[in-house]
Amino acid sequence: MKLSDYIVSFLVQMKITDVFGYPGGMVTHLMDSFDKYKGSINAHVNYHEQGASFCACGYGQTSNLPGVAYATSGPGATNLITGVANAFFDSIPCIFITGQVNTNELRGELRVRQRGFQETDIVSIANPITKYSVQITEAESIRYELEKAFFISMDGRPGPVLLDVPMNIQRTEIDPEKLPSYCPILDHTGGYLDEMETLLHELSQAKKPVINAGAGIRSAGMTQEFDQWIQKIKIPVVTTMIGIDCIPSDSPYCFGFLGAYGHRFANFALAKCDLIISIGSRLDCRQTGNDKTIFAENAKLIRIDIDEGEATNKIKEDERLLLCDIRKLLPAMNLDDRFKFDNIYQSWLNECRYLKSELSQIDNEPTNALIEKISTYIPKDAVITTDVGQNQVWVAQSFQVKSGQKILFSGGHGAMGYSLPAAIGAYYASKLPVVSFNGDGGLQMNIQELQFIVREQLPIKILLMNNHSLGMIRHFQEMYFDSNFIQTSADRGYTTPDFCKVAAAYGLKTYTIANLSDCEILEQIFACSGPAFINVLCNDKTYTFPKLSMGKPIHDQDPLIERELFDRLIRDKRASI
Repeated sequence: MKLSDYIVSFLVQMKITDVFGYPGGMVTHLMDSFDKYKGSINAHVNYHEQGASFCACGYGQTSNLPGVAYATSGPGATNLITGVANAFFDSIPCIFITGQVNTNELRGELRVRQRGFQETDIVSIANPITKYSVQITEAESIRYELEKAFFISMDGRPGPVLLDVPMNIQRTEIDPEKLPSYCPILDHTGGYLDEMETLLHELSQAKKPVINAGAGIRSAGMTQEFDQWIQKIKIPVVTTMIGIDCIPSDSPYCFGFLGAYGHRFANFALAKCDLIISIGSRLDCRQTGNDKTIFAENAKLIRIDIDEGEATNKIKEDERLLLCDIRKLLPAMNLDDRFKFDNIYQSWLNECRYLKSELSQIDNEPTNALIEKISTYIPKDAVITTDVGQNQVWVAQSFQVKSGQKILFSGGHGAMGYSLPAAIGAYYASKLPVVSFNGDGGLQMNIQELQFIVREQLPIKILLMNNHSLGMIRHFQEMYFDSNFIQTSADRGYTTPDFCKVAAAYGLKTYTIANLSDCEILEQIFACSGPAFINVLCNDKTYTFPKLSMGKPIHDQDPLIERELFDRLIRDKRASI
């Protein structure tokens, strides 16, 4: 059996249905092998390797199986790197396979920059942003390395792995029956009895507890179990930005997302609580503010995480880390009747509802109202992808998440150009409708993948929040650089094309929405199968409010609310509306 055939048969055995890549000389054997298994697994041609890597991320985020992308050596491999980094920082299981020059062409110990044509030491480049990265120089190790890579990508905190396979290794004939296998060291951790006792004790002492739900809940495939637990304990939930799909927006326990661009009422709840149980969240400075000493000053902090390394970034000196796999912890707590609290936090819930009623209408940008309106037309089983920039914040702030929906972000890496290819990967992982939100800046970074969507007639609706500027950076320039909009606006070096003409040239149906009254056409658009491009026209001076300024506590965002209201809400001890 040819080794490249073995790689493909392994992926089929692991239930990977779709992979993404771009042709190149050093992956021709792999491409030929994918064709042999067509039907059992489908290899899709992207139009840039970065697009392929983001497709793999979208597939991994949606399926909770590794997304797979491949590329040839040299520039093909390096073009994957942004997607590799994205998978690493957002804990997405992915397997990246790169072709490499023949082993006799490798530089080895020679003191030259390069020996073979398009030779690049991709393993060394990828090491800091993968859980495991290896070059396969012995054909007999292929089963071991594939099994190891697959296990590592899924084990513990998920993430990407990279296998670099020289061309002569790909074409080697092997005997699958004689290949050594990988035997992982399995985690036999019990039912977390001590950890549950800790949580029960702290909850019994708390008067105003809050759950902070991070994207780790979704990446563990535990959103349903999390919802079941919240229904039992009846505690207010705030989320991180990239964790907003952990709980439906209409849940009586949902109180928005926290942080620099978060909901004011979520940040006020954190400021007034006495206990935070943070699950699957890094609690980075975008969530806590730059000065951690003024974050939730009156609250104890319990962090539930599978990655012990996150404990080295302390938020509070007296915080406590419970090192747990929530795939075991949440089911165990759902079976434990001691977590059924019978509305003992009702007064605190009412106080959070009061905060929400007082603060939810303060920031009312037209784009936020538009996003909220658009979300009502998106089916409950849809997957939603966002790009990076103002469109991402507007979706996080105003999209009304329905039960079962998944919303995919490029969070930690914040990679523009993510939404469109991620939507493609999400579709193949779910076979469900997908809606891709974009800004005019990010869309142009991987606009070539429109050809993929048209070629395959994927049911992806592409919404462009088009303000003809790089809105988030323009906002920074207005605040800190005396409105010197250099390189971010049409008259200062940044321009945009007629996107509807571009989309039509690719073969897409196009629509334009100029204001809220035009939104009724969305019902018609979403009722139709197949792709569509919706150009949502926005004012070029758009804003993302509220927004946290440097050094302030997260509940005191710009534009500042009236001090009388601010002081009253912080001091107010009322237990009900």
